Amino acid sequence: MSSSAQIHPSAAGTPRRMPSVERLVGSTAAADLEAYGRTAFTDAIRAVLADLRAAGGPVPDEPEIRAAACARLAAARRPSLRPVFNLTGTVLHTNLGRALLPRSAADAVAAVMVQASNLEFDLGTGARGERDDHVEGLICRLSGAEAAVVVNNNAAAVLLVLNALAMRKEVVVSRGELVEIGGSFRVPDVMIRAGCRLREVGTTNRTHLGDYAEAIGPRTGLVMKVHPSNYAIAGFTAAADPAALHALCRERGVPLADDLGSGSLVDLTAYGLPAEPTVRAALARADVVTFSGDKLLGAVQCGIVAGRKDLIARVRKNPLKRALRVDKMTYAALEAVLRLYLHPERLRAELPTLRLLTRDRAAIAEQAERLAPAVAQRLAGSATVSVAACISQIGSGALPVETLPSAALVLHPDPGGGPGRRGAGGRCKRLAERLRGLPIPVIGRITDDTIVLDLRTLEDETGLLDTLAALASPNSESRSQPGC
Repeated sequence: MSSSAQIHPSAAGTPRRMPSVERLVGSTAAADLEAYGRTAFTDAIRAVLADLRAAGGPVPDEPEIRAAACARLAAARRPSLRPVFNLTGTVLHTNLGRALLPRSAADAVAAVMVQASNLEFDLGTGARGERDDHVEGLICRLSGAEAAVVVNNNAAAVLLVLNALAMRKEVVVSRGELVEIGGSFRVPDVMIRAGCRLREVGTTNRTHLGDYAEAIGPRTGLVMKVHPSNYAIAGFTAAADPAALHALCRERGVPLADDLGSGSLVDLTAYGLPAEPTVRAALARADVVTFSGDKLLGAVQCGIVAGRKDLIARVRKNPLKRALRVDKMTYAALEAVLRLYLHPERLRAELPTLRLLTRDRAAIAEQAERLAPAVAQRLAGSATVSVAACISQIGSGALPVETLPSAALVLHPDPGGGPGRRGAGGRCKRLAERLRGLPIPVIGRITDDTIVLDLRTLEDETGLLDTLAALASPNSESRSQPGC
């Protein structure tokens, strides 16, 4: 039986008989039966009684049995996919959903969720339309591309480009760019699935223009550049000049594709952030680019293929395009975010990803000092709280060696902070478990037997304090549900 549904039998000397299901259900308040449903409540009562019979021992009183059934139902009702407080210090955290959508995008998604839409219907002609039309014009305007398509993520975009442009042909890639990213996504494996043959050139740390020139031949279908994303090679290195490589590919009649990974539509240095290649700059030296929608772009999960019109036409006609296409909610969110880029003077304030990445360390430190007493009050008996400087990272493979100065609340678990494992490490792990068990889980990072709550991504201070208040009431989440 789960901890939220545990029962503590009465210490009365006279053993009780197990009450019947009918008696327990019949004596339950009508409001509770209405909240959970009579059938579900009856099943929960049966499950609790079965656990009691299996465990043996004294029988608890009837209110405790009903409360245990309510706890079971509350736990089952709780959604699996839930909001959390991301205080890990990683702004674009893959495991925590990456980019946060602006309110305009969430509203756009909600609008098309509950009503029919013109997803593939041309309102002007009354004929069938193309779903990419909702965002293609915006993508081209913001990137300089001639055409664009959208699929469900950047891995799908890479797979589609390879299959559409180089199936049964060779794809030339530098050995230093044969990357593996999260989830064991490896470029060589994707090429095999796309029906291409990999042609490696150069070495891990040095690849020259001549290496590409020697490799390109009659069997070449595509030359591909791959952004390193989650690592960096430094020291004795060399790479072919992008403009020279593009000129070579044009001369040989072979398209050049550039997998940007994250992909940015604006110059990040203008906002005080480290430089990252923009999509527009990449298209000036490549024929096709692929990039993600939910990383630096700050939108919803999707992959975007943009570039030459004739090549995008081949990508669009590929049968895999239908298998990899996205739904109306993705288009609605993506369109809303892309429109924000048309007003660069408001972009920092309205796009959550850019707003969080550019927060000033001094402002974060002031926030930490302001919150520390209130957080300490809510953690009294569980941990003491201090303020410390820390380092945030962008995340999701974007600018992997770059960091952002930040500030954090550091939780030092108390030796007497409740039952749990012995030792500082065990107390820290136990406190982290309690934070994850809150109505809105709080996710930080464990460092040196402390829990670090990086505040770079915290905008809802009141919500955090309200959530932490539940630490004083272990079963508050189940009691906040309709119950007995």
